Amino acid sequence: MTNEQVANNMVVGLAYTLKVDGEVVEQVGKDEPMEYLHGADDIIPGLEKQLAGKKVGDTFSVTIPPEDGYGLYDPEDVEELPRHIIDGADNLEKGAMLEIEDEDGDFYLAFVRDIQGDTITIDYNPPLAGKELAYDVEVVSIREATAEEIDHGHVHAHGLDDYDDEDDEDYDDDDDD
Repeated sequence: MTNEQVANNMVVGLAYTLKVDGEVVEQVGKDEPMEYLHGADDIIPGLEKQLAGKKVGDTFSVTIPPEDGYGLYDPEDVEELPRHIIDGADNLEKGAMLEIEDEDGDFYLAFVRDIQGDTITIDYNPPLAGKELAYDVEVVSIREATAEEIDHGHVHAHGLDDYDDEDDEDYDDDDDD
């Protein structure tokens, strides 16, 4: 077992169960832990704060309020759109995720909240916005991040010997240095 603690610029592997309103909405096992770069805002702030200082093998339960999770639900982030302007609208179902492009060419993730006749209600809020998040967590691994991971602000997949920085373009978060 390692003596390393969760701190900034460390890659942390987690196994966890996430419950909302008592129902399991996500479960990640120890055999395929979720890895993130601590201090890079890769996970919700309330969980990242709770993980600081933890060691491999530590387990804990925590309830994260919306403000420290996916934020408060904003009714202003819901809009009704005419069906004809959405590509593939005839195949959409309630709950489907969409990538919406605005007039400036920026893309946003949204989900279909409702479909009524020729109107589709789109919600830009994260699906867990406004929800209390109950986590049961185990720290599975901790390692120092590589210089590239720190520079890019996220964990790189293992086993990519032929990795090229150009492969990382999809993860550019507009924090040009």
